[in-house]
Amino acid sequence: MAENSTQFNGFTIHHNAIPTAILTPDVASSYKITRSKYRGLLNISVIKDVPGTTGQPVSANVSAYAINLIGRRHHIDLKQIQEGNAIYYIGDFPIVDGEMLTFVLEITPEGSERAAKATLKQEFYID
Repeated sequence: MAENSTQFNGFTIHHNAIPTAILTPDVASSYKITRSKYRGLLNISVIKDVPGTTGQPVSANVSAYAINLIGRRHHIDLKQIQEGNAIYYIGDFPIVDGEMLTFVLEITPEGSERAAKATLKQEFYID
């Protein structure tokens, strides 16, 4: 599983991609995610850097798409999830065995006038 972060203008953007099959049935059900070895989940959170703390979660305008090695582009619809102080964005997408996907993210954090661009690469295997 890939997990990355991108620093941008006083914010840290955390992003990762996993197969939905590893989610527990309860977690998948609560977020209305289909558990399948043929589906992946993109998870993004935006943290405002606050000195002396782990940071403050913030809302953002977030868009994402995935590109495979032959250039096929797949838009990923993201939904905002807020649990207590945590804010994150999730979206699912199709996967095939051995496929390397490059995720292209554009994030404009609340309180920022500029958009951050980030990429994440993940190869998926189906058992």
